Order: sequence, then C-alpha cells, then structure tokens
Amino acid sequence: MKVIFLKKTTLFLVVAIFVFLSAFSLIYVGVEVGATYFGGERKLPIYSVQTDENKVAISFDAAWGADKTREIMSICDSYGIKATFFLVGFWIEKYPDMVKEIYNNGFEIGLHSNTHPDMTKLSRSEIKEELETNIELIQELTGYRPKLFRPPYGYYNNTLIEVCESLDISCIEWSVDSLDWKGLSANEIAGRVTAQSKNGSIVLFHNNSDNIIDGLKMVLEYYEIKDTQVVPVGELIYYEDYTINIQGTQIKN
Repeated sequence: MKVIFLKKTTLFLVVAIFVFLSAFSLIYVGVEVGATYFGGERKLPIYSVQTDENKVAISFDAAWGADKTREIMSICDSYGIKATFFLVGFWIEKYPDMVKEIYNNGFEIGLHSNTHPDMTKLSRSEIKEELETNIELIQELTGYRPKLFRPPYGYYNNTLIEVCESLDISCIEWSVDSLDWKGLSANEIAGRVTAQSKNGSIVLFHNNSDNIIDGLKMVLEYYEIKDTQVVPVGELIYYEDYTINIQGTQIKN
C-alpha cells in the first residue's frame, strides 16, 4: 500500500509540475507575441492584415548599398505594382538622389530609424530623436512625411510603439520573411515567399541582397499567375477602427 501511495503522490507531482510549466509557457509566449502579461498589456506592431481580398504588400529595407534599387523599381513597374522602401537615415544621406528617385517613381517611403540601432535599448527621448531625424531627412528631399516605421531587426517594445503613436506613425513588422539577406538563391527566396504568402501578408525583402533581382521576378510572376494584388504596405493596413490580435494581425472592427 505504501508503494502505491508513493506512486500516486509522484504521479500527482508530475502532473502538477506539467500544468505549471504549461501555464508558464503560455504566459511567456504571451510576452513575446503581444498578449496580456504580468505588468500590463504588451502593445503590438502590425505583422499582417486580415482581409478576404487576394492582396499582399511587399517591402524592401534599405540600409546598405543601392546598386539594385533602380532595377527593383523597374521590375515592379513591369508588373504594374508598387512597393514600400523603408530607409535608414545614413542610407538616405549616402544616396539622396536615389531617395528622390524612389519617391518620384511613385513608391512608398517608410522609416527604418536614423542609425539602425536596437530600439528597445534606447530611452523614450532617444527613440523619438531616431524617428524625427529619419523623418526630417526624407522630408527635406521629397517633401513627404512618412507614416510607417519598421524597427531595425524587428525589435520592439511598448515604449517604441507608444512613441510611434505619439508621432502618428504605424509600426510595421512582416509576416513573410524572404531571408534574402542570408545569401539564399533566387529559387530559395521565391520558394519561401510563395509558400508563406496568404491574403494580407506583408513580405520582407532587402534592396541590395545577393539574389533579390531574380528572386523578386519569380515571386511577382507567381503573384501574377495567382491573380494576387500587390500593393505598398500603406495601402494594405488600416488606420482607424481596428484591433491587433495576439499574432500581430490587424483586424478591421
């Protein structure tokens, strides 16, 4: 009887520990992806948009190099689509004529910080300075005030999103990562993007990655075959009367 009792006690402890760890895991995941967590509600950027339309947005982060930017725009134009370029401040200073060309060709420009730091390690005032400097550089060249911001490395916290909100800027992540910056082949880039794309996806590319030109052609060819509308991020997201769920999907109320 004593042995049976010990076995039951051990089993009870194992079950109790499992339940505790499962609950802890859910709480931890909530902290990472934006659920309510100990200490308050975690704010979320926009990763994708809930829509019944066969529509996606493509975007290019520009921080290093500009050699392929003009050809990227040419390819997009050949398919009759526009995209969003998220520009870093030091890139803007190095390629001012390219910034003007992007804007004059009808492509959307977004912010990508001034110096490409981990924004979660900055104070509220430092975050604001990064964004405002980024805005000023773009406005001086184009007269346009960007309304979208993509955090470097995708890192964010409540403070960052609150500062964005105070500046009337939408914080944008991505739901489809091409991983083009890793040196993937064009086939690998296209395979990743087409496999993950669905209605309301936001796709991340980089403007100077190794195989972006051929990879982009293959992706846009796929979207054309699937009759998928490709738009800049600013034409995909909602600006009012919406909620963002735990996956970072923006939902129209």
